[in-house]
Amino acid sequence: MYSLEAELEKKLDQLILICARLDRENKELKERESNWLHERTRLVEKNELARSRVEAMIGRLKNLETES
Repeated sequence: MYSLEAELEKKLDQLILICARLDRENKELKERESNWLHERTRLVEKNELARSRVEAMIGRLKNLETES
């Protein structure tokens, strides 16, 4: 009976370690996801700024073309 209890305790300890590892990994993945989302937002904003600048340049070029 003792060996069954010891084996059960060993397996329980292993499960506790696995749960702790999975918890750490989950936190790391959530942090990475958050970082990626912030980076994506920053890149979308940067892209929008570049697009509006290009559109403004195109507008100025069209105005120069019609003035000539």
